Amino acid sequence: MKIRIILLTIIALTSIVILFLPLTINPKIIEKLNSENYNYSYTKAICDGENFCQDYEIICEGNKTIQKNPITGASIQHEDDWNDPRDKNIIEKDCIIK
Repeated sequence: MKIRIILLTIIALTSIVILFLPLTINPKIIEKLNSENYNYSYTKAICDGENFCQDYEIICEGNKTIQKNPITGASIQHEDDWNDPRDKNIIEKDCIIK
């Protein structure tokens, strides 16, 4: 009977640890996210003065743009009277950690 109680306790504790382990916040992860050396990438359309827009992969290190790679086949030519609906800050800036 004691062995059953011990085994059930071990199983219950293990289950609790497994369930709640992903919810713990590691300070080193938060420090890395706030670091200027945090590397990440995203895609963004960059448009020229003739309303030709090309999608790019923007590679960042902190707030610094490391590289811009055009994505093949991801471009569009808009009409002459087209205006980019995005906010000016989004259009002009690349790598921003908030």
